[in-house]
Amino acid sequence: MEKLTPLSHLFMTVFLYSFSTFMVIPAMTDVIMSAVCPGKDECSIAIYLTGVLHAVVGLGTLVMMPLIGNLSDTYGRKVMLTVPMVLAIFPSAILAYSRSPYFVYAYLLIKTVTSMLCEGSVFCIALAYVADNVSEKRRASAFGILSGVTSGAFVCGNLFTRFISTSSTFEVSAAGTVIAVVYMRIFLPESVAGVGIAGTGNKTEDESLLVKDSSENKPSFRDTISLLRASSTYSQAAAVAFFTTLGDVGLYTSMLYFLKAQFHYSKDQFADLMVINGIAGTISQMVLMPLVAPYIKEEKILAIGLFFSCVHMLLYSIAWSSWVPYMAAMVTLLAAIGSPCVRSIASKQVGPSEQGKAQGCLTGICSIANVVSPLAFSPLTALFLSESAPFHFPGFSLMCASFLVMIAFILSIMIKEAPLAVTSTDDNSACSLDFNECTV
Repeated sequence: MEKLTPLSHLFMTVFLYSFSTFMVIPAMTDVIMSAVCPGKDECSIAIYLTGVLHAVVGLGTLVMMPLIGNLSDTYGRKVMLTVPMVLAIFPSAILAYSRSPYFVYAYLLIKTVTSMLCEGSVFCIALAYVADNVSEKRRASAFGILSGVTSGAFVCGNLFTRFISTSSTFEVSAAGTVIAVVYMRIFLPESVAGVGIAGTGNKTEDESLLVKDSSENKPSFRDTISLLRASSTYSQAAAVAFFTTLGDVGLYTSMLYFLKAQFHYSKDQFADLMVINGIAGTISQMVLMPLVAPYIKEEKILAIGLFFSCVHMLLYSIAWSSWVPYMAAMVTLLAAIGSPCVRSIASKQVGPSEQGKAQGCLTGICSIANVVSPLAFSPLTALFLSESAPFHFPGFSLMCASFLVMIAFILSIMIKEAPLAVTSTDDNSACSLDFNECTV
């Protein structure tokens, strides 16, 4: 694949950052519950608190992601990567110092504020960086490799957490994020929208015009509306992303508390489960995806992935023994194959100078789901894990999440292959109006 050598620094940056942020996930359920409900395996207050904070983060990212994506088109990807990566250092540093209740509440406050900028922005800008430097025909595979790098970091982070103490987990997380920032600032070359990595080629007159037009666009909510109106394929991809995110966030909101209440999982069991998920996802996106992408249309790959994602969640919901979640995690091998396809399909709907805007708008749409899903699933999970549930089905909220992904699967079947995008040079246009392919 062309330009993979320059992209290697991007992959390493994403790996280091993801490793540092993912490694704290297995420990957080125990840390929050020990602060809010010490000595208990089921705590409705902790579930509600987590859900509300996720919803607040979703509101923030809804506003910030289109803005950050658009600004990365104007000022460059590397510049805009720096801000969220630096902010991500502070929450882990707080818990590295102390995990007493007051410090946990301080962590939750700082984490909520910083996540409004950090949540998804690094991956969003990284996708735009890849789109700057990889041709449209090979973009789905490149997005798959980037997702595979993230999954690999997820595996390594959770595996590392499995063998260290909780206090050391947050210390390593904070130090790792610092290393990621330093590596990115030293080694990652800047990438300019419509041109690619600075210094790897000469700008043509048309490319210079594209960059100029991008800098004159004002980031606003109207960008998202314009993208949705201009392309039916982009709108369909956005709808699929919305319902997929609803289900995924619902699963994330419910699953850890469900497993702790039902099977008394702790940090180590959570880490084991996430390692299995991560290994399956890494194989799917770094091995399986590049193999099948040249022969199967990405719309079909997306549908296959969403179908098995639904099966994956359904197995969690009906888990009857502590080993069943491990079996369900293996389904990620097929479920994860579809995730890069939504971004690739959406990406091909805009010109090269608008990749950041398109990725940011799609992430902003997903942020709506990040608001709605925790508010719906937190009380649902708390209800069905309590003694006052209307009927005995502890995994009912997980089954609801699988139904939402099934809606996304049905919508994905309706996506038609679109022609390649022809970039508009009208600086009043939020996106291309003539389309050849789609990418977000």
